Amino acid sequence: MKRSSPPCALILMLGLFATRTPLAAQTNQLGSISFPTSGMPEAQEQFTRGVLLLHSFEYEDAAESFREAQQLDPDFALAYWGEAMAYNHPVWMEQDLEGARAVLQRLGPTLEARLVKAPTAREKDYLRAVDVLYGQGDKESRDGAYAAAMRELREAYPDDLEAAAFYALSLLGTSHGGRDIPTYMRAAAVVEEVFHQNPHHPGAAHYLIHSYDDPIHAPLGLRAARAYSKIAPAASHAQHMTSHIFTAMGMWDDVVSANETAWSVADERARRKNLPVDARNFHALYWLEYAYLQQGRYADAQRMLEIMRTDAARSGSQRTRGYLAHMRAAYIVDTRRYDAAADINVQTSDLGIRAAATDLFVMALGLLDGGDRAGAEGIVERMAARRQAVLEAGGEQITAVQYVVSRSYTPAVQAAEILEMELQAVLLRDEGRHDAAVELLKSATAKEDNMPFEFGPPFVAKPSHELLGDLLLELGRAEEAFREYESSLARTPRRASSLLGLARAATASGKQKEALAAYADLHEIWHSADADVPELDEVSSARR
Repeated sequence: MKRSSPPCALILMLGLFATRTPLAAQTNQLGSISFPTSGMPEAQEQFTRGVLLLHSFEYEDAAESFREAQQLDPDFALAYWGEAMAYNHPVWMEQDLEGARAVLQRLGPTLEARLVKAPTAREKDYLRAVDVLYGQGDKESRDGAYAAAMRELREAYPDDLEAAAFYALSLLGTSHGGRDIPTYMRAAAVVEEVFHQNPHHPGAAHYLIHSYDDPIHAPLGLRAARAYSKIAPAASHAQHMTSHIFTAMGMWDDVVSANETAWSVADERARRKNLPVDARNFHALYWLEYAYLQQGRYADAQRMLEIMRTDAARSGSQRTRGYLAHMRAAYIVDTRRYDAAADINVQTSDLGIRAAATDLFVMALGLLDGGDRAGAEGIVERMAARRQAVLEAGGEQITAVQYVVSRSYTPAVQAAEILEMELQAVLLRDEGRHDAAVELLKSATAKEDNMPFEFGPPFVAKPSHELLGDLLLELGRAEEAFREYESSLARTPRRASSLLGLARAATASGKQKEALAAYADLHEIWHSADADVPELDEVSSARR
């Protein structure tokens, strides 16, 4: 049994512990929460730091802090709750079920035994909720039951901002098929109140960004994005997360700044803890490369790609090679430098289906550019066979270390199908069957429009509306092309290739006002573009 000790309500505010221990200095850089428990004060500090890290999805460091709290206070029930929570990644649809259950087993072999270790009714309720999360049934049903348990917890303790924040996160974790706007708005409604009551709460800012990071709702998340980087400067993910809103609004200078910082913060952590190459924030690197591409900073984008290529070779992990596939595709598609596809390793079978399809897609573009039509046709067959295998298996189960992605998360399969259709359309165009190519791309755009919106760089490496616009413009159907570029920009705001296409289509169809506006927008985006970007003269001339 836990020894008797007075409840401790440790409130961590920005700047509060600036003159104290190194732990306090680190916690000072993660935000501010109040999470009173019955743990010993010295264990409570580590526990609170763990919760702050949880809110910024710094899961490995969070688990480490909770384990340190357990060492300081072995019967501290919520320290085990916290470590178990670090094995659930709701927004990413990842969960290490067995790892979490093992943590709870260390506290007690049964829920009843664990509840005995929790002195207060509130702490018992947190343990009951996490028991539901890692209970019986498949991941989807457990996620739904957990969200219901967290709703009850929040209603039982209306003044507990942590209950509200984790309830909002649990709602986001029920959107298994991709972004479900009503669910995301319900989560936002809960966490808006948390952010209002505590503007320094990292989870409040973070979950608001996730709730709003699509082109329609992004302006609602701008306040949280501006705040979050200041709330948790020591969290690499916090620095990156702000760019979810900036990308959804086409604010490329801000996207670059956010991800340069995120990359630097992650590297500082890796050096400090002597971590392997896979600890680098390749997610931020990918977004940074994409932002450089939009700015016309192709040389900087290529530098990021070379970093990724080197690290993928050093690591060899599925994760690093997947990021290499997406970054290489973004570079090839946005610069149209198809010779960069020459070094692609054709052994893509162990990659996730979207990464594999992306690699194959740009490989085929490179082959076509070099005149190898037969090679490109063979790649279409490989893409179709891989997709069919996934469909016959009932979905894709991707293992990343010990985490398993939900099988019902299907947008990756849909993206692979769209890339396959796009490549087929390019082949049709190549043989002069223009009408058939247009019709196939219209089908591809319908499929992409029906997909849940995915934040960040385009989920389909070459947006289908943009490719259809390119083809229609090439065929002299400028009015139709203009509409396709508008549709592309609605999904990928201020994307440079779509803006350029829009400007050209507007010019060709006599829409001078729209053309000037598009060229002006592109001129602003390319304020620091490389001098050898081929379209720079076109943009400058159009503004004279």
